[in-house]
Amino acid sequence: MRQPPSPAAAPPKALLRRVGRAIADFDMIRPGDRILVAVSGGKDSLSLLQILRHLRSYAPVRFELAVLTVDPLVPGFEPGPLRDWYRHLDMHWHYEQQPLLDQAKVHMDGDSFCAWCARMKRGIMYRLCRLHGYNVLALGQHLDDLAESLLLSLFHGGQMRTMKAHYCNDAGDIRVIRPLVYCRERQTRAFAEAAGLPVIADSCPACFSMPTRRAHMKDLLAREEAAHPHLFSSLLQAMRPWLHTAVPPPDLTAADPAALAKVARDAD
Repeated sequence: MRQPPSPAAAPPKALLRRVGRAIADFDMIRPGDRILVAVSGGKDSLSLLQILRHLRSYAPVRFELAVLTVDPLVPGFEPGPLRDWYRHLDMHWHYEQQPLLDQAKVHMDGDSFCAWCARMKRGIMYRLCRLHGYNVLALGQHLDDLAESLLLSLFHGGQMRTMKAHYCNDAGDIRVIRPLVYCRERQTRAFAEAAGLPVIADSCPACFSMPTRRAHMKDLLAREEAAHPHLFSSLLQAMRPWLHTAVPPPDLTAADPAALAKVARDAD
């Protein structure tokens, strides 16, 4: 049975600094927040959980963490290692099964499976947040994901937009945060491997069996970055206006969000 991370496997400072800065820049975590971390079993969401657990042990801002996994009931997805992992970490795990691939065959119309699946999962996550009293949903998308979304929007949607770093859902009762927006995919991959996180290699095998526009954008960005090493820094600067959105202000008694960034900088 896999053991939980040792202190030696704590998130590297480069990741902690970037997450701390994002939390401060976008006022993501506030005193008393009850945060549900969406973990698919991939390297990014598992890394995010470890980073938030680490920050919680140092942060002057008190917040709660729990985990949610939506099982799409597709061949190859085996959540057993996640169950064992969370038991060792003493994390409360919410687990929901939905036959998303079968439902897509009936209900999906004129959309990519990945986009349709993401919307369906988001609805499930909101429902479980409400049911169990969580006011914040934490998602594991990183800078590479944001860049791919920007290109998809430009090429296929005719709009300048990407994922938000921190926003409220349409009902206004749940805040959604993406603490990895300043992090690169290669950083989460390296940390997940070094820490021995229980990554499910194909956390959604159906996505890999269908052609996706996002895969094309990932390849395009990789080719461009090989020729222009500062590509993602430029893209982040260009995307900043689209990362912000109107979020209700925190209570006036809330601690300075910059304190979390300082904790992330100073953490070992």
